[in-house]
Amino acid sequence: MQQVANKVAFITGGVSGIGLGIAKAFAAAGMKVVITYRRQDHLDDALAYFRTQPAQVVHPIRLDVTDRAGMVRAADETERLFGKVHVLVNNAGISLFGPTDEATYEDYEWVMGVNFGGVVNGLVTFIPRIKAHGEGGHIINVASMASFLPGPQGGIYTASKFAVRGLTECLRYNLAPHGIGVSLMCPGLTKSNIHESTLHRPQRLANTAFPADPSFINMLAELHSAGMDPLEVGEKTLRGMQRNDLYIFSHPEFREEFQELFDAVIAALPDEPADPRRVAVEEMRRRARTEASGKRTELTDLLVGNPAQEPSLRPLPQAGEGAEPSPR
Repeated sequence: MQQVANKVAFITGGVSGIGLGIAKAFAAAGMKVVITYRRQDHLDDALAYFRTQPAQVVHPIRLDVTDRAGMVRAADETERLFGKVHVLVNNAGISLFGPTDEATYEDYEWVMGVNFGGVVNGLVTFIPRIKAHGEGGHIINVASMASFLPGPQGGIYTASKFAVRGLTECLRYNLAPHGIGVSLMCPGLTKSNIHESTLHRPQRLANTAFPADPSFINMLAELHSAGMDPLEVGEKTLRGMQRNDLYIFSHPEFREEFQELFDAVIAALPDEPADPRRVAVEEMRRRARTEASGKRTELTDLLVGNPAQEPSLRPLPQAGEGAEPSPR
């Protein structure tokens, strides 16, 4: 999606931090931008900036991304104001830190409900609309470096971001035939107020192993103050979208950890011959990833023993005769 001027973008959590950085970059590029918010003080700060940019078109909508009906209403309002939506940025998110083995059900429900459920609600609401207008578009799901590099204190947060990563990688293949690009945006440390998440946790999910600790929140605030400027993250996100990158990484300081991670993954693979029948299944799975050709991938593309596709393959074992293959 190289040409973005006058396109309409919908950004959840677009009034502070990374979401605001993306909104600034998109609006500066000539896009019509809708930003969702929950906190009035964050909205006031965002609008104070945009009032200094009178040529930029930005419209706020109050929204809790866990509210599915609210997401639909926000989409309707966006279309009434600006017409067709071309870009969805699922950015809204929260953080929670503490030993994962001590977490409550409510800790899981809160973090997964916002960080993964909010993404799902955006996708289910907007994908049919973007498909319907037939002009293509782009979806950006904001995850985190935690979706690749987990740590010991953010288990639920990390799980939510791993889920967003897996969903995004699969969705890219599904939407390619429709001319809709999909990107996973993984920022590192950025100036934001995500550390204030626990101060605004819903009362119905208040049972937690990790109650808000002012001293810990202040420490996180100090750490985030050393982060990258959100506008820089937003500008890199815009460029990644225009290139249709699958992965958009804004921070360069993770190269060595990535090298260690993927070296360890490769080293962990068994060094032994593979059953040719399994190899054939995996080759078909790889060919089914036909993003570049724009072909729609069906489940039947993974079938084995289809004479029209693979006449040389022997049938796979029946149930009880061996392990069942999986498309993973």
